[in-house]
Amino acid sequence: MAETVDDKVGYFQAVTGISDPDLCTEILAAHNWDLQLAVSSMTANPSSPEPSAYAPPPPPPQFQPEFVASPSALAAPAPQQQPGIAWRLVTLPFYVVSGGVGLITGSIRLGVWVAGGVLSRSLSLLGLAQGGGGNRLLEMAPSAAEAVDFLAEFERDFGAGRGPHFVAEGFADALQRAQREYKLLFVYLHSPDHPDTPAFCGGCLCSEPVAAFIDENFVAWGGSIRRTEGFKMSNSLNASRFPFCALVMASTNQRIMLLQQVEGPKSPEQMITILQRVVEECTASLVAARIEAEERLNNQRLREEQDVAYRAALEADQARERQRREEQEILEREAAEAERKRKEDEEAQVRAVQEAAEKEAALARRRQEKAMALGAEPEKGPDVTRVLIRFPTGERKERRFHSSATITSLYDYVDSLDCLKAEKYSLVSNFPRVTYGPEKHSQTLVEASLHPQASLFIEIEQ
Repeated sequence: MAETVDDKVGYFQAVTGISDPDLCTEILAAHNWDLQLAVSSMTANPSSPEPSAYAPPPPPPQFQPEFVASPSALAAPAPQQQPGIAWRLVTLPFYVVSGGVGLITGSIRLGVWVAGGVLSRSLSLLGLAQGGGGNRLLEMAPSAAEAVDFLAEFERDFGAGRGPHFVAEGFADALQRAQREYKLLFVYLHSPDHPDTPAFCGGCLCSEPVAAFIDENFVAWGGSIRRTEGFKMSNSLNASRFPFCALVMASTNQRIMLLQQVEGPKSPEQMITILQRVVEECTASLVAARIEAEERLNNQRLREEQDVAYRAALEADQARERQRREEQEILEREAAEAERKRKEDEEAQVRAVQEAAEKEAALARRRQEKAMALGAEPEKGPDVTRVLIRFPTGERKERRFHSSATITSLYDYVDSLDCLKAEKYSLVSNFPRVTYGPEKHSQTLVEASLHPQASLFIEIEQ
């Protein structure tokens, strides 16, 4: 059921263009989750009279404003009772229909936006897109994306480079920026459908004196009431009349302090007068906050320097102690290593003597076994072959073999002598050069063309 509800809310948002999921959920619930009936009620012409405010009721705000009264500041209006679902059903169609074909083509706009984002992302992955804009759909926060869209819409309608330099980030980030720069935050809530909006933006906000004064003394943030964060801020700041501006500053516990509301059309002179009065009233507190922050920073830096000095002295003591322990451990290890090496050398010498003795005994047994396998040397005769073998040392050995004996007998004869220390070798004849390797060991002397006599030499294998 949860998946079906999410699908209905997503489809309702795409068709109607309403970005607030909570409001869409309430509207669908009021129509018993009949998607066709809910969409029809939103696209039909409203029969109720047009509301006085141009901002539709938003969801609960993210920030809770603290209203402060100063001798010359305008009093903040009393919190208004939140309108119910019936009032939202009456008022929302007006804002949707007033956008012309915006409601009817909402799904088309959403599809184009998503397709464009996916295409840009694909091109960026393929290395065909320039810059980092291709990742915006996946990487940019929703509040920042809304701020960027507002700036693009403002520049498109009133000219690039005109008006205050609105920051391209969410309200919370803009508020933190103002707090870091020890400035107030100038908030402008844009109502595109209000008849006074073009004249106010073009004649007041975009006038050079107003824009310059805002840029010098404020951090400027703007948002459209058609978007989620704009809706939330219009409700949080109790915006009841447009054009709407507010001057706020950060308070405690995620709260904001509302210093001044500017509602309705204003001339550049009136706007500068209001802004200048608020700046003059808040200059002392901003300067005090800056001085206090600098003092905190200096105190923190002093504590950090003291901590660094203490840690350095402590680390020096610890380093000396570690060095003493390490030197002691090194001496102990060297002594243990010398003792271990001495024992290993003694054991290695014992093993070497044992291995040499065992090897010599094995060679002696092997020579004896080979000699016994050869049997007695035959007397001269027509069936006897005389073989001369030359060793790498220059020594020569001669013996008679039966012509029916195999090449293996020649190797057994060499192994029975104490003339060769190598274990791997081959018997080779010179003319013609023939190597009597393992593949010829089974041949008789006659078959190997060594009868009646042959001269062979030993070739050591590497």
